[in-house]
Amino acid sequence: MTPADAPRARRPFVSLRTRVALALVGSALAALIVHAAITRWPLPTLLATIAQTTGWPLHAPAPASVAAFALTVVVVLPLAAALATLLTRPLLRLLRALEGVVLSYRDGDFSLSIASHGRDELGSLVALHNALGAALREQRQHLVERELLLDTLVQNTPVALLLSDSAGRVAYANIAARQLLRDGRSLEGASVAELLAGAPQALRDAFVAGSDSMFAATGDDGDETFHYSRRRFRLQGREHDLHLVRRMTRELSRQEVATWKRVIRVMSHELYNSLAPISSLAHTGAELAKRGEGERLPGVFATIGERARHLHGFLEGYARVAKLPAPRPADVAWQPFLAALATHTRFRVEGGLPPTPGFFDAPQIEQALINLLKNAAESGSAIDDVTLAVEARGDAFAVIVADRGPGMREAVLAQALLPFYSTKREGSGLGLALAREIAEAHGGTIALANRPGGGLCVTMVLPARPAS
Repeated sequence: MTPADAPRARRPFVSLRTRVALALVGSALAALIVHAAITRWPLPTLLATIAQTTGWPLHAPAPASVAAFALTVVVVLPLAAALATLLTRPLLRLLRALEGVVLSYRDGDFSLSIASHGRDELGSLVALHNALGAALREQRQHLVERELLLDTLVQNTPVALLLSDSAGRVAYANIAARQLLRDGRSLEGASVAELLAGAPQALRDAFVAGSDSMFAATGDDGDETFHYSRRRFRLQGREHDLHLVRRMTRELSRQEVATWKRVIRVMSHELYNSLAPISSLAHTGAELAKRGEGERLPGVFATIGERARHLHGFLEGYARVAKLPAPRPADVAWQPFLAALATHTRFRVEGGLPPTPGFFDAPQIEQALINLLKNAAESGSAIDDVTLAVEARGDAFAVIVADRGPGMREAVLAQALLPFYSTKREGSGLGLALAREIAEAHGGTIALANRPGGGLCVTMVLPARPAS
């Protein structure tokens, strides 16, 4: 609620400033009246009457004497104190009320308001304060509703969510995390290390590694596949770790079936395109042999051999993806590595090379980069526009392959890294998929993006050697 939305206080009848001014003027007039009563009338007349009656020597003080002023002050001071008390009592009462309400706000209680019927600045202040309290209550209610909705969503998500503090104690856990680690019992305050002591070894290894990873573990329904990820952030000034464990068995099964269907379609198409001509040419060769037209047989056999080689290369590409061995990373100097890569395909090195060597399996990364550079060369880009750059990015290296071809449509970008997806008539859809497989096997990533001004940029990020 903004000040403009707050209810308007009633117009002040007599302002506080006016009342203070009137009180000061009234005090001055009272002092003059008291002084005149002491020095002029009725005190001098009263004293003269008493002196004549009793014979006592009573005299009124002279108007300019110290005694007159002293008597005036003695009489006026109590009157001024009473007037000051009368004026400040509403203000003090309001300040005490405001103090109590502010203390309740500090404790998170916004239900209090202040009752005031004044028609002055204090009444206006109280009205604005009550409007502020109403706005805070409304916002608090919205926050409570949002927190309740968020907690309901988090508690009922199938992803196991565990929040631990810097001491390794569980600060928050949803239902899935409780089911995964303690058969549904509460985890708050427990030690993460103690909870993992009774967990499957694969889950413990994933927590210790702390990086995004997939692992398999035996559950109530048999072997299951999980995905683990961890994110670190500061909460209330302290470091916290958010652990996420997601069951991937059903999703992977669906993707596996879809992938196999795609594989069968692609292989069936390629096998048919190769075996149908081979069968036809074999029949033609047999007919030529029967008729004694042997001079045409070498051409028939050459065509059969060419189709057989194409089919062999196609199947070999699939086998290469299926049989990709685990990488054996080692220190690799960038200059000789790129020099060796240049013997297989043409490209231009852009920018300087990092002095720190990379840490990867050189033959596998070389194969991945050959595929990326081949795609860049086949994009229609000029040879000089096919570039490769290596950048140091914290604890990783980014190898960037770029071209100036037509780029990719957004729909193609979203699927280009999937196996067997290709926009080329003769493509198998394995080049980018193999590059991604190699990058992820090294613990890295690969990403595609269109370049400003045209062209495609493929960024492969590889982790550097871990600190010893």
